[in-house]
Amino acid sequence: MNIHLNSQDKSSNMWVVFVSSFPPRQCGIATFTADLVEHFDQQFEPREETKVIALNTQSDADLSYSDKVIAQISENSIEDYLSVAQKINEMDYVKLVSIQHEYGLFGDNDGEHAIPFIQAIQKPVIVTLHTVLPEPSENQKRIMCSIAEKADRIVVMTHSSAKLLTSIYGADPEKVKIVPHGIHARPYTFGRRAKKEFGLEGKKVLSTFGLLNRGKGIEFALEALPRIVKEHPDVVYAIIGATHPVVLRREGPVYINSLKEMARKLGIEKNVVFFDKYVETSELLRMLQASDIYLSLSQNPAQAVSGTLTYALGMGRPVISTPFEQAKEILTPDVGLLAEFGNSSSIADAVLTLLNDSERLTSMSRCAYFKTRSMTWDNVALSYMREFKKLSPELALKEKSIPAVNLDHLKRMTDDFGIFQFAILTDPDPQAGYTIDDNARALVAVIRYARFLKTQEEVNELFGLAGIYLGFLEYAAHTDGPGFKNYFNADHFSNEVRNTTENLQDANARATWSLAILATCTDERLPDQLKDRARILLEKQYVNKLDLTSPRAMAFHIKALALMITDQGEQTNQHAQSEYKNILIQYADVLVDLYTRSSGPDWLWFEDHMTYSNALLSEALLRAYVATGNEEYKRIGKESLDFLVENSFSGDVCVPVGQNGWFKQGGTKRLYDQQPEEVSALVLALQIMFEVSDDKTYLNKKELAFDWFLGNNMLDQVIYSQMSGGCYDGIGEGYINLNQGAESTISYLLARVSMELQ
Repeated sequence: MNIHLNSQDKSSNMWVVFVSSFPPRQCGIATFTADLVEHFDQQFEPREETKVIALNTQSDADLSYSDKVIAQISENSIEDYLSVAQKINEMDYVKLVSIQHEYGLFGDNDGEHAIPFIQAIQKPVIVTLHTVLPEPSENQKRIMCSIAEKADRIVVMTHSSAKLLTSIYGADPEKVKIVPHGIHARPYTFGRRAKKEFGLEGKKVLSTFGLLNRGKGIEFALEALPRIVKEHPDVVYAIIGATHPVVLRREGPVYINSLKEMARKLGIEKNVVFFDKYVETSELLRMLQASDIYLSLSQNPAQAVSGTLTYALGMGRPVISTPFEQAKEILTPDVGLLAEFGNSSSIADAVLTLLNDSERLTSMSRCAYFKTRSMTWDNVALSYMREFKKLSPELALKEKSIPAVNLDHLKRMTDDFGIFQFAILTDPDPQAGYTIDDNARALVAVIRYARFLKTQEEVNELFGLAGIYLGFLEYAAHTDGPGFKNYFNADHFSNEVRNTTENLQDANARATWSLAILATCTDERLPDQLKDRARILLEKQYVNKLDLTSPRAMAFHIKALALMITDQGEQTNQHAQSEYKNILIQYADVLVDLYTRSSGPDWLWFEDHMTYSNALLSEALLRAYVATGNEEYKRIGKESLDFLVENSFSGDVCVPVGQNGWFKQGGTKRLYDQQPEEVSALVLALQIMFEVSDDKTYLNKKELAFDWFLGNNMLDQVIYSQMSGGCYDGIGEGYINLNQGAESTISYLLARVSMELQ
């Protein structure tokens, strides 16, 4: 027994305690728990802390655990279970216990110690079942029925497991929730770099991963290989993983040696590669990227879930599997094929079907990747937190942790000319060209973020990016007057067709706003030459009266002019500030007039429909109020923003106006094609409303709106990728657009930087 829980300890945080095997123990459930805990921490620390109680076999007693593990239980010691339960009950800050269940984890006799342990815990208990047997023994059924009765919530990973739990074990359907096995969010790749890393260049790679034992069906894959190799001599079968510790203790390396001998006898030893070691997750994922087809050949029809199958699909690799429960449910024909149990000929047929049809193989690979995005660990952690909050409402009162700013994708999307407009997944699409819209947004994002950085090296890098985006604006500026071209092709030449046929008022106004942000920046570390260049180009935009018809263009100019009016720089004289104020008032009065003519008792808005970047209009009037003191601007800014907020949330869930049809007066708001830009504009408007009113209601709404990026949306899925630093391009009906274009990524960054102003 190894327990260092102390009921007298004081913690200002709330603990969620996971009971499971845990690394460095070599066990699939240990890996699962480590991944879940890691991603839970990323999203919900610091107020919620995760702790682990590790379940040990006798041979695990000397494992060196991290500080995350607060107690260890010897699986056959009932005293350990009861002692730990008592300590947990005495700790007020332990709010919930999450138990990972497998029959072999809780001692002999089918792990019957799980029952008194759950019964002794007086905190909410949620049990994740990694195995739900369709034909249990009498004792296994007794244990599972008791768990189903005593647990407050039960999580399973497939619909078939949920049905078994209710039909065979009598579980209350209201208790049972389906949360899929998590996958790691990695970019989609064709695997060429990974193959080179593992010496598999030019090969067609089949793979199987996991702690090796006779139930994995590897023998049948080896028997299928001679026929496969006859048609495709460049095939290599990678068998990844060490012998299962239990098997190794019982018989040593007999099993893996038998596989090697089998390969030799079949004459395929050159086509089989053994990675005979316990593989850490990062290396495993690279190995899966090196694979063309994953073989999941469990010989247990009742297997509820396979983490390795899930990981393979998540990396965008088609799977050939035997028809165990999860495989039958998840392997639709567009992502994989089923092969018969114990039938090497069936395996060979399936492999050859895919290898002989490269287009189908590629299509299945992409489908596997796209269809599993809802299963990333970030989304799985969100799903668990939703269930946790139902059992322990205190967890819902948390101060949400937000990701650190990550500029990797912004930099990836930027070359020496500017920022590319679009991306295909995470890869920039140079052929789509550039826009002044995106370069202006990017300029604002880096200048605003720079003030929160402390090291000169970091600041210099951001100002280097600012120089690129400013250079783009200078290149795009008209030489004979104010204004800019918006669209530029991959060859850096202007797209004259689009630039002469489309209305560029909004793009021009956004560019002007970005110049004002740079020209009025008070960061003393900002090079004077950057500010001077921005000021020269900015003042050029107001040498003639601008003939504007777009309300959003007027709003961006109001934001720019408000900055210039309050700028105390020596180069902005009082006469110029007076002129700028006159222009600002002119545009603000137009917005007031639009609002007066369009609004009514049930429609407090500037137009007869809400379209895109709606909150920009309210924000502009609020900033006009700050610059002029005109109470009418404040009243309409607040009134319209309140109306927009009312129509942008369902309870606490952010549901912005969808771009697929917008929201027309007297009609129904469209829900789909929700865009990051719309949410970002709402975040910025709520910030200035909070500053103007000091009403924390707006700060709370701002946080909920920002959380749209982190899963507080209709799909309950994360829209921002902390791994890449990019933001997905929006929410469609039942899916996320996984491309990470410039507008989406910079919109997220603008909202994220605003969160520093709490």
